Amino acid sequence: MHDKMIVLCSTIGITGSIIAEALGGWDDAIITLIIFMAIDFIMGLLCALVFGKSDKSENGALSSAACWRGLVKKVCTLLIVVMSHYIDVIADLSFVRNAIVIAFCVAEAISICETAGLMGILPEGVQKVLTKAIDVLKNKYDK
Repeated sequence: MHDKMIVLCSTIGITGSIIAEALGGWDDAIITLIIFMAIDFIMGLLCALVFGKSDKSENGALSSAACWRGLVKKVCTLLIVVMSHYIDVIADLSFVRNAIVIAFCVAEAISICETAGLMGILPEGVQKVLTKAIDVLKNKYDK
């Protein structure tokens, strides 16, 4: 039992290290993107399951096909981050990956706000603050 646990922990550690390296490191930008992706996915599930107001299915209810499409999109987002990191590597740059990550963070933040709006949980004041924060991210991306 102890040996199996060591193998499992080692496998998880090695896999995590490989993924982190492929993404260009485990920094605040990647952590933020993954957190935003998780929030977006969970809120999308709750919007469909609890409120029945998903814009991803015809009747607004939870849809396994829509769920899988969402997961595939998140995986493809991370693959594009991997690609952008290696563009930085081969072109001896240091900004492509971060620009891509910021752009995806903006897209996720917008999606989170849209879902919150569908759920009716985004007060006007909060919406203004989030809109300004998203604008700051957009401006950082544009630079």
